[in-house]
Amino acid sequence: MLTAGIGVFLVACKALSTNLENANSQKLKELFAKTGKNKWLGVGIGTLGTAAIQSSGAVTVMVIGFVNVGIMSLAQAATIIYGANIGTTITAQIVALGMFGGNGISATIIFSAFAGIGAFMSMGARQERWKQIGGILTGFGLLFVGLHIMSNAMANFASLDSVKNFLASISNPILLVLIGTLLTALIQSSSVLTSIAITMVFSGLISLDQGIYMTMGSNIGSCVVAIIAGMSSGTNAKRTALIHLFFNVMGVILFLFIALLLHIFSGGSASFGTVIDKVFPYAPQLQLALFHTVFNVCTTLVALPMTNMLVNTATRLIPGNTVMQTEDLPHLYYLDETMLRTPVVAVRQVKAEIENMADMAMQNFQRAIHIVTTLKYDDIDKFRSTEKELNYLNGEVTSYVARLSGKPLNKSDVKFLNTSVKSVSDLERIGDYAENIVEYADSLKAQKNTFSEPAIKEINEMYTLLETLYGHVRNAYHNLDFDELEKAYQVEDRIDLFTETMEAQHIQRLISGECTPQVGAEYISLAQNAERIGDHLINVGKSIRKFA
Repeated sequence: MLTAGIGVFLVACKALSTNLENANSQKLKELFAKTGKNKWLGVGIGTLGTAAIQSSGAVTVMVIGFVNVGIMSLAQAATIIYGANIGTTITAQIVALGMFGGNGISATIIFSAFAGIGAFMSMGARQERWKQIGGILTGFGLLFVGLHIMSNAMANFASLDSVKNFLASISNPILLVLIGTLLTALIQSSSVLTSIAITMVFSGLISLDQGIYMTMGSNIGSCVVAIIAGMSSGTNAKRTALIHLFFNVMGVILFLFIALLLHIFSGGSASFGTVIDKVFPYAPQLQLALFHTVFNVCTTLVALPMTNMLVNTATRLIPGNTVMQTEDLPHLYYLDETMLRTPVVAVRQVKAEIENMADMAMQNFQRAIHIVTTLKYDDIDKFRSTEKELNYLNGEVTSYVARLSGKPLNKSDVKFLNTSVKSVSDLERIGDYAENIVEYADSLKAQKNTFSEPAIKEINEMYTLLETLYGHVRNAYHNLDFDELEKAYQVEDRIDLFTETMEAQHIQRLISGECTPQVGAEYISLAQNAERIGDHLINVGKSIRKFA
């Protein structure tokens, strides 16, 4: 029954975390977009983010992904991890709250009923929002179902003298810390281990001091998730995992030292357990939960001023470039495999990757226009490497979206992913048209010809229109702004009209002998390619109608 209770509790934690992620997806994306150099801001983001999705492991892995792709510094990541350790203590507070009730109807029974309420809500609701709320209530209720099963099983164990004597013999703080570390590493959740320890203390199976040392070990064991994620990632991701380990080991050492001082100066009569029991008497279910919070808050206060030292130490222990090893090779800029463990944030990063790809495509278009109007090839190497990268991103982002689509996501995110593959393809086509324009320049150079001054002026006017169009499309896409999309449509109409003007002007120059048929053919093709670039930009912009 104890194993069954733990199983239900683990499933409940996963269900609660997944549904909270989906329900808070937009807020979570906005929260992690606010990362800055302020250390307290980082702690706040980590605390709120973990509280929002009830998973410090998910937040830590998310941060490792950000560091790995270079959009978050090690110092920023460290402060968010500090906050995540504080945020994860909320689960223990919820568990402790559920144990109140005495001989009457306990809070555990009342909260357990939410599992049924939430299940009926999820099955009967038509709107996605209500289904998510039902899923949250189900996960929340199942926490207490698992807790109730564990508590009853442990009460039976507590009545057995052989079990009590065996557990009482495990009193060495170092051994208890080690047990907490190993058990947490096994189940990969410090919240679950702490909740189990609270239940054991409440049922009298172990003492408060034993629970405290096991909880301290659980903080070290929680680093396993980050270490696993970091091992398969870049240098900075490994350093982030190491900083996470440093933080928790430092906290455990600090509190073990304080415990030793208490023991020495009290002549062996005082411990963390006796101190907390005096401050919060008659509430064993609350005592361990409060210690868990105090431990992480105090460790954060100590570690915060030492952040730069921890970063430098991790950098020395794991040497290597601070930039990505693949900087000169095609690579993803905002996406990382570890982010697949936090799908709602991975969706946000897909959007960032697409926006970055759009910038690259338009930069290559600008280089192509410069080459074809001046026949100067000073940017040709950068042009070719960017074109190669656009082709790479087309395949990699599409593959990533396919894997991400199999994760639990809300309807809005699913709709976005469905449009993203088409958007990526549109942007890759812009790169192809830019490549065509460079080929026209090659042809002109081979013919020892150039466009006439009026033709070059018209090409530059077309380029300006497309840049204006891109500005509106990017704003519309990034901010889900339909007013900007309407402005983009208006500019596209001007581009269509201007293409006709370019073709008419070309015919006049051809009649007057200002240009040759060979040069004219390249000019007409360029105008048509430019118009198609506008069409692909509009496709990206109007995709927001399907997911906004």
